Amino acid sequence: MHPTLNIAVKAARRAGNIINRASTDLAHIKVHAKSANDFVTEVDRAAEAAIIEVLKDAYPGHGILAEETGSSGPEGEYQWIIDPLDGTTNFIHGFQQYAVSIALARKGVVEQAVVFDPVANDLYTASKGAGAFLNDRRIRVSKRDRMGESLIGTGFPFREFDNIDAYLAMFREIAQKTAGIRRPGAAALDLAYLAAGRYDGFWELGLKPWDIAAGSLLVQEAGGLISDLTGEAGFLATGEVVAGTPKIFGQLLPIIQKHAPRAAAA
Repeated sequence: MHPTLNIAVKAARRAGNIINRASTDLAHIKVHAKSANDFVTEVDRAAEAAIIEVLKDAYPGHGILAEETGSSGPEGEYQWIIDPLDGTTNFIHGFQQYAVSIALARKGVVEQAVVFDPVANDLYTASKGAGAFLNDRRIRVSKRDRMGESLIGTGFPFREFDNIDAYLAMFREIAQKTAGIRRPGAAALDLAYLAAGRYDGFWELGLKPWDIAAGSLLVQEAGGLISDLTGEAGFLATGEVVAGTPKIFGQLLPIIQKHAPRAAAA
């Protein structure tokens, strides 16, 4: 394992320990609403602080972009992109679908990735050019190439509902053309599932860089494709993601484009 990835794994596991301890006493966790349907807990903040401490100790010259504390540290070629608890709403409700997501980008290109599922103790890792792994076992996207046999992951709007009609149109067409759609509520874990062959495709709009960064490298290193709504690699900037096995991606993208809000598709 790459030395930098080792540090990211150490940070993810430390955050996972904090999350697992807190999950045994959800009734006493303090929850704050950042905006409508967008929550942060003291657990998010504690996990993020633990991650940043590990990363800064090892790489004080690297910048940080984290969900709760924003951008910090020196502005150089390296930046850590962190979501300490992707799926906070699930966590608050005891719905066990959430993860820690940590990525290292060099000049805007993700080179190291960790997604850690603390409930299942599943560790997804990838280094650019070296493949994707689940608990040290090499993973690949599925071999499915027909939409009718495919399981597709997604995430519906929950903060802003301006594009709900477009989403529902996508959902309607994809539901009729596939074996099923799943919406568990943690995009980082959804992308990890795609990399591991559990999904065959995935799409979501309105995401943040920390939702996507680590998962995007997992997908690519597992042999999948991922893009924004134009089919290009601008998903970290736009927050619009379509991903899948090579064959399913090619069938899924045109459906999403057809129903996409004009601003996102432009």
